[in-house]
Amino acid sequence: MLWVVFAVLTGLAVMSVLLPLARRSNTRSWRESEADFYRAQVNEIAQDVTRGLLTEKEAQSLKAETARRFIADTDRSLETGAEPQAGASDTPASSPSPWRVRIVSLIALAVIPAVALGLYLMIGRPGEPDAPLQARLDKPQQSDMSALVAKIESHLKQNPEDSRGWQVLAPVYMRFGRFDEAANAYAQVLRLTGENPAIRAAYGEALVMMAKGIVTPEAQDSFRAAPDQPRSQFYLGIAAEQAGDKENARRLWTKLLADSPADAAFVPLLRQRLAALGDTENATGASAPPPAPVPATPAMPQGAAAIAAMPEAQRNAVIHTMVDRLAARLAENGQDLEGWLRLIRAYNVLQEEAKAKGALADARRAMMGNAEALARIDALADELGLKG
Repeated sequence: MLWVVFAVLTGLAVMSVLLPLARRSNTRSWRESEADFYRAQVNEIAQDVTRGLLTEKEAQSLKAETARRFIADTDRSLETGAEPQAGASDTPASSPSPWRVRIVSLIALAVIPAVALGLYLMIGRPGEPDAPLQARLDKPQQSDMSALVAKIESHLKQNPEDSRGWQVLAPVYMRFGRFDEAANAYAQVLRLTGENPAIRAAYGEALVMMAKGIVTPEAQDSFRAAPDQPRSQFYLGIAAEQAGDKENARRLWTKLLADSPADAAFVPLLRQRLAALGDTENATGASAPPPAPVPATPAMPQGAAAIAAMPEAQRNAVIHTMVDRLAARLAENGQDLEGWLRLIRAYNVLQEEAKAKGALADARRAMMGNAEALARIDALADELGLKG
């Protein structure tokens, strides 16, 4: 379809050049115009004779002089190639030669399409495959998603109470690995819309991802507030395993496996975790109880579990990267209370007491005058045993 449009446009460009050339000129040659000019002078002399202004002798003399000047102008024009001066300003130019018209037409037919094609090959992208609209909508490019995120972020700066905007943005942040921002977005949704088990569990998962697999106490509180969510039970099992309580982890995961549809996306992951705990029966599914008829729930990302299963040294290395990023963001925007709480808790998890106390002091300065925020900061300091 696009090539048809290009062909039509090229044809219009060619015709805009050929049509003026194809029109036959209605103008007369300069010789005919000059003859008319002198003929009019002779007629005017005859009228003067009729009106008695000239005698016949005078008229004959003037006619002879007019004829002489016409002949002289014609001879001079033929010798120099220039048109006679008399009446020249009143006569249009002569018609172009037919051969000249044909040559210009052929040049237009050849040059215009060639130039158009050359420009397209030079500045266009003829080798680019087609990208139908529906295909772009079904599989948006990273750049498209980034532009969409930037647009929503700009909207939320002007409308921070738009819960729908935060709810749209939170899972996109998770997909991009911007876990601290995802946790903040989920926290905003909970603040604006009230308790929601699915959002609460997603918030807890964002906290775990922000801590690079460590199920922090704050994340555990969030999961316990949404006990009916599969991801809550999954991460509570990881928390038990990280605390060394393998028996509790096995109990939680065995129950989750029994209560989940057999084709749930997280079932293979559950079996792997149970196998690591030595539960070969549930790990292979040999005698697993039939799935209960419960509605399907959102699948937990396998990447989250993979991070949680990292060796401690690897987890700590990744945590430092994430915490540094959060600290840099808070240095630019210190009004993010949830961010400060996560940063203080993260430093505490890393056993970096000096940095935790420094973040605590920075948070108090940033939230000065906000009694509710300061109360939450002090409560976290008491919970973590931080003084100062």
